[in-house]
Amino acid sequence: MIARPTRQHQLRGLAPTSPALARQHARLAVCLTERDRWILRMCHEHRVLTTHQLTALGFGTGSAARRRLNCLRHRGVLDYFRPLKVHGSAPAHWVLAPAGAAVLAAEAAIEVRDLGYRADRALGIAHSLHLAHTLGINDWFTALATGPDPAERLLAWWSQYRCGALWGDLARPDGYGRFASAATTLDFFLEFDLGSMTLSTVAAKLTGYAELARTSAVITPVLFWTPTLARETALRKELRQSWSGLADPDLVPVATAAAELASGTAGASPAERLWLPLEITGAQRITLAQLASTWPRRTPVPASVPTPPTSRHAILAPPPPRPPETGGR
Repeated sequence: MIARPTRQHQLRGLAPTSPALARQHARLAVCLTERDRWILRMCHEHRVLTTHQLTALGFGTGSAARRRLNCLRHRGVLDYFRPLKVHGSAPAHWVLAPAGAAVLAAEAAIEVRDLGYRADRALGIAHSLHLAHTLGINDWFTALATGPDPAERLLAWWSQYRCGALWGDLARPDGYGRFASAATTLDFFLEFDLGSMTLSTVAAKLTGYAELARTSAVITPVLFWTPTLARETALRKELRQSWSGLADPDLVPVATAAAELASGTAGASPAERLWLPLEITGAQRITLAQLASTWPRRTPVPASVPTPPTSRHAILAPPPPRPPETGGR
């Protein structure tokens, strides 16, 4: 390569606008299934998903997932990396590849640059200091979406990146979700805590959520997920101090849970009886569905919400817009 460098004119055929590359992208139309396109959208939305996560969300078995994901890699729509582990090996971590970005852009009738995709940034997450945090968030939502109770569904899952683009001037949640059970539907923001921030820094986030609720007239609960019970106990003290100092604390319903309290089974879900509302002390923990009845000022999800999808492939779909609330908000 050093002695015989590639000439500039030899690279012209690789340009994104070349007819050859356009034909290559067009041929993908005959081989990409609806589930394949869902995988591309999910990898773009959430930046990186492991084989385990994609298996749980969209496949029956790990072998079927690996075969299809490798097929998508060979077609150039997905790429992957494996982080170094001291013991054992990490699963494949899947990201959107340039051909996959071209497919998504064509679906939306926009240019790839308008999609917000950059190939170097897509694979650059392999070296990001936030990789563990991103994977933890995605693990949390995956567990919620694939819980053992068939009456409970995750209707919407927005990434931290989408949340930042929408509300980043006021609050930056690690995710937004809409969770439905047989009895109720709950919108929430997630704060996924790895214990790397100071407690005061985490608690200070409530100020931004209060301002978001005030300006949008939509009261959405904030769920804090901590790694240990000790961390949760310490965080609750800081949260109460910050929460009680708000002009209107009821604008920010808060609940906390600790990961170490979740059952150790393969089907463990954040929807379990793990949650403690912030304003209640010494009470028994309740389920995610029961949280909905804890906060009377919480903005209810409108009755026009569609029924839970029969396929988990729809969890990326955004919920319908909510009309502005009036009267005492």
